[in-house]
Amino acid sequence: MSTVAYAARRPSGAGRLFPDTWTSMLRVLLNYRHSPGLLAASLGVPVVMVVVFGYVFGSAMRVPGGGDYREFLMPGLFAMVATNGIMPTMVGAARDVGRGVTDRLRSMPVSRTGLLLGQTLADLLVSVVVLALLALVGLAAGWRARHGLADTAGAFALLLLFRFVMTWVGTLLGLAVGKEEAAGQLAVVVFPVAMVTNAYVPTGGMPGWLRFVADWNPVSSVVQACRELFGNPSAPGSAWPTQHAVLAALLWSAVLLALCLPLAVRKFSTHGR
Repeated sequence: MSTVAYAARRPSGAGRLFPDTWTSMLRVLLNYRHSPGLLAASLGVPVVMVVVFGYVFGSAMRVPGGGDYREFLMPGLFAMVATNGIMPTMVGAARDVGRGVTDRLRSMPVSRTGLLLGQTLADLLVSVVVLALLALVGLAAGWRARHGLADTAGAFALLLLFRFVMTWVGTLLGLAVGKEEAAGQLAVVVFPVAMVTNAYVPTGGMPGWLRFVADWNPVSSVVQACRELFGNPSAPGSAWPTQHAVLAALLWSAVLLALCLPLAVRKFSTHGR
């Protein structure tokens, strides 16, 4: 039974949140099942990232204060996986708007929050697999988490939280754009957000204005927080977000989620009005 047909038979009421979330999540997961190329790309990208950045570019990189560059790099790659949650949810939301799925669902007695939450939770499940694969590849390349199980679990929990937040950012952008092609082209906007950070290189060598942007980028806070929790080499600099990285990452996540989640639900509920 399709998601739309199932939703049409759902009774109205507050109790529909959880079943509608579950149905929406299954819809996204089935899309991966029927698109093996999409799943292969999601799982293959981490391997390529470690090889290209860790071995090709890494041979010319030096970490301030010493330390292995691949250990410096891995938290940055983890954070990139979290940040890239913007793209699939943005394209998926815009595709549903363009094909009329959003309008059809809005006309039914379904939970708006549940439908969107299911999509973000499905993405979160996929990201768990991607992060696990990336960690295995990193271990094979020499990366290690050196601060024990509790801090390691905290780092991965932070990464999953940030991925969850990024999916809501992507959902809001996709609903606002409303066209799949336009959403795909927005990658040129997302790319600098991911690159102007401390993920690949220390920010100390950047021009002053660019270093300020990179240090205050939410992604940089997540990267630095993971380096601290994993016990990997880092070059935090003097900016407040990198000096208090764990707190800054949590604050950024809370602010972005508080802004984007209700706006996305509102946009979904009022689309076309």
